Amino acid sequence: MPYCFEGETADDVWCDGARTLLSGPDPTIQDSPRGATRELLHASFLIRNPRERWVVSRQPGLNPAFAIAEVFWILAGRHDSRFINYWNSRYSDYAGKENYLHGAYGFRLRQQFGLDQLERAFVALESSPNSRQIVLSIWDGRSDLPSPNGSPVSQDVPCNVCSLLKIRDGRLEWMQVMRSNDLFLGTPYNFIQFTTLQEVMAGWLGLDLGSYCHLSDSLHVYEEYEGTNDKFSVSPCPVATKNCDQLGLPKLEFDATLKKVIDILDEFTAPTLSAEKFRSLSANNEMPKGYRNLVLIAAADAARRRRWYPEMDSALDQCTNPMLMSVWDNWRRQYFSGKVS
Repeated sequence: MPYCFEGETADDVWCDGARTLLSGPDPTIQDSPRGATRELLHASFLIRNPRERWVVSRQPGLNPAFAIAEVFWILAGRHDSRFINYWNSRYSDYAGKENYLHGAYGFRLRQQFGLDQLERAFVALESSPNSRQIVLSIWDGRSDLPSPNGSPVSQDVPCNVCSLLKIRDGRLEWMQVMRSNDLFLGTPYNFIQFTTLQEVMAGWLGLDLGSYCHLSDSLHVYEEYEGTNDKFSVSPCPVATKNCDQLGLPKLEFDATLKKVIDILDEFTAPTLSAEKFRSLSANNEMPKGYRNLVLIAAADAARRRRWYPEMDSALDQCTNPMLMSVWDNWRRQYFSGKVS
């Protein structure tokens, strides 16, 4: 039977899904190459306010800097592993150790099929707002179907299959379709990735945000992750703060902002980065406030990785988004207690 978890925020719907998957009577035990899972088939999450994209009730907390860096890596259409591995040292455990990642979403959306699908979708929707034909493809049967003996063709086969975009009542609606979705490791980050793409596209089109619907054909959790395990748990955490930043920009302004952001993030990953250069990059305020706040959280983590704690605190002091600070504080408490890496 299908399951629909509906709420105002990503955290609301994620908690509902987690309660059903971990404690409800309906999940089935399903074997997988990585071990037994509890699984719900055909589960959907409907987020009425996609700007409230941060799941705050997963414990340990999300690493916000990694989530931010990954979003910009996707928006830039990249698939290089060096950049993303800097922000998450365990990323290669799941995606493989190649220099270029097989299933990178940004590359799939902006380069793999010989066209920039985001650009084409924007132009098409601008010309025909009532279109029902806007499908952004991530899955590529030629590259992704298992080999004849059933073995995966890569360690990094995309979990996201496609995105469906529609304009209704002056709002951009977005449906994200996933073949496979790990409740703890994947779903919270997927919400961040694709609600951000939704907000960016809405900005290009000059539209308000509609709802975000996330369809997980296999929503699952590995039994080793269940709530009795020390690794992951669900701890509902009401947050009074809201995401006060907006990321919607006209297309040309967004393109210029994206270049500035990705250039700065690249600089943060450079082995030769000096503290003086870091302070100069962190002080860059030549971008809209919402983007600057995201960069400052990434800056704090880049400083933390170098043990430049005064520079880390300085970057955080400049961030004006209480939601980002709440997510950072939740993650940082666990990092300094040794519970996350």
